[in-house]
Amino acid sequence: MKKVLTIAGSDSCGGAGIQADLKAMSSLGVYGMSVITAITAQNTVGVQKVMEVTDEIIEAQIRSIFEDITVDAVKIGMVSNSKTIETIKNLLEEYSAKNIVLDPVMVSKSGYYLLKPEAQEAIKALIAIADVVTPNIPEAEVLTGMKIENADQMKEAALRITELGSKNVLIKGGHRCNDANDILLSEEDFMTLKGSRIETKNTHGTGCTLSSAIASHLAKGYSVQEAVSLSKEYITKAIENSFSIGHGVGPVGHFVEVYKKAGISFE
Repeated sequence: MKKVLTIAGSDSCGGAGIQADLKAMSSLGVYGMSVITAITAQNTVGVQKVMEVTDEIIEAQIRSIFEDITVDAVKIGMVSNSKTIETIKNLLEEYSAKNIVLDPVMVSKSGYYLLKPEAQEAIKALIAIADVVTPNIPEAEVLTGMKIENADQMKEAALRITELGSKNVLIKGGHRCNDANDILLSEEDFMTLKGSRIETKNTHGTGCTLSSAIASHLAKGYSVQEAVSLSKEYITKAIENSFSIGHGVGPVGHFVEVYKKAGISFE
């Protein structure tokens, strides 16, 4: 079994962050491991509080994994400050980590800033070592300093982000009002991953889930294009089978096939 490491924050309601990552990895048949960078108090209506994990503990967690277990892919999610970013980058380079997928998490769906403003520039250091970067449109706008309103601008943003070091950039189009198409720039070629807008409010953890799925497929030996395409199919199905668990934005259906076999319905 392939083994995938997620480096991210913990979500107490289980829809995003480390919890979503491990669910996606398990659903896709890889063994998930974790390094927790922050503990969040959050639910479906928002993030109430965040406590950052010390860099000493983050380093110890990473070393514990790499010094004992072969890591076939790494997904990086919530990293809230510059020092944490530097620690993670240096250690991943030290251990020659492969198949690194960076989801540059900046703001939660409820508007809570998960990446400190001073770290917005520092996160570019992780882009430099990532094999795939998966920003949504607002994140891509921050990284490039440009406004993105159409597919051509998504492509231009992807090109600018590759200049920061990553060879493969997936600009997620879910924040566009007319469709949910994504743009992948890989091996200097563009690929459009078409998607239809799904009428649901329950999209908590979509970015975490997609990036974890990509890391899982890369660990299993798929090319970047194949990994992204398969992951797009997976997240689309998960959104189609999302459900409510509270008063706000519910989670996607990571284990939809398991739920169906068990006869579980969330109607």
